[in-house]
Amino acid sequence: MFSTLKAMPADPILGLLSQYRDDPRGEKIDLGVGVYKDILGNTPILDCVKTAEQRRTATETTKVYIGPAGSSDFNRLIAELAFGEQHPTLSAGRIRSVSTPGGTGALRVAADFIKRCRPGATVWVSDPTWANHTGLFEAAGLKVERYPYYDYTTKALKFDEMLAKLNTLGENDVVLLHACCHNPSGQDLSTEQWDRVVQVAVKRGFTPLIDMAYQGFGDGVEEDAYGVRKMAAAVEDMLLCSSCSKNFGLYRERIGACSIIANSSAAADVALSVLLYVVRCLYSMPPAHGAALVETILGDNQLKQQWLDELKVMRDRINGNRAILVERLKAIGVEQDFSFIARQKGMFSFLGVSPEQVEQLKQEFGIYMVDSSRISIAGISDSNVDYLAKSIAKVLQG
Repeated sequence: MFSTLKAMPADPILGLLSQYRDDPRGEKIDLGVGVYKDILGNTPILDCVKTAEQRRTATETTKVYIGPAGSSDFNRLIAELAFGEQHPTLSAGRIRSVSTPGGTGALRVAADFIKRCRPGATVWVSDPTWANHTGLFEAAGLKVERYPYYDYTTKALKFDEMLAKLNTLGENDVVLLHACCHNPSGQDLSTEQWDRVVQVAVKRGFTPLIDMAYQGFGDGVEEDAYGVRKMAAAVEDMLLCSSCSKNFGLYRERIGACSIIANSSAAADVALSVLLYVVRCLYSMPPAHGAALVETILGDNQLKQQWLDELKVMRDRINGNRAILVERLKAIGVEQDFSFIARQKGMFSFLGVSPEQVEQLKQEFGIYMVDSSRISIAGISDSNVDYLAKSIAKVLQG
């Protein structure tokens, strides 16, 4: 059986990380891996998480299965965080959530759920989108197509083209939207653009699937949820996939959530039964530890405020990195306009250089990024931004 297998291509980002680690040069920069890094280049454990972990260790009495849906307190709190405590769908009992193994697990649960609801559904993803989106949906047996999104020339949204495509879709289509901090472009919908997308969703009747992996990393926890809340209030059916990897720094704990919004509480109960069957067939029971930490933090006013404060530090650092890179490039006389980087949000942006220039940055200067020139903004620091800017300038000069 195994002799017929052909090796799969290595993940380009993980391959970059390996090359970076093997590079003996003292002056080198990793702009590939999409994890938050502090000013020293570390990915720290948040203080609020440390406190929650101490409480968890002191009070946990069993390691028995938690159940396919996960903790009911976590599911309630994560839904309130995403939708807002006073959202009409919550008060109407139209939302059901399950905890999942990270945001990726949430997306796979959503994919299998969609397959059971509409076996012939087409999932539409933005062009570009997170590299793993297509594989996750195709693995569930769903057809994947792309709608226009990012213009590599103007460094802005192809919003009119996006709306034109969405206006051709219907009830057998699912449209994946990034709630905030679009991965990989960093180019988000404005509130006015979200309003127009919501209007099209209502008119055309397609099912929105919103991926929210970075709530709090863009403009703020409330601001970043604008599109989620606006869409949920307007449509009859919707799915939301959330992740706690970035905003809680719980990367290795693998905790996320999949939420469904149905047109009534009774319909939500039926949908939940299908969702739980999907979970049972995929991984049976979710991990408990990360969910316990998140519910401890969100369920304690003091810890929640500490989390919001720590999240603001991460957000301000990323936004500051964007601004300083643009500033340094301009200060050393680079004529090409990089101001779009400061206008974008979240962990990523496209630098806008060619694959050949990406390779030159790696070979000559030890600066690592994927071929598309997508850079992880968190990899920039006060200690390397001048070297980065000068290296980019040299490559642009030819």
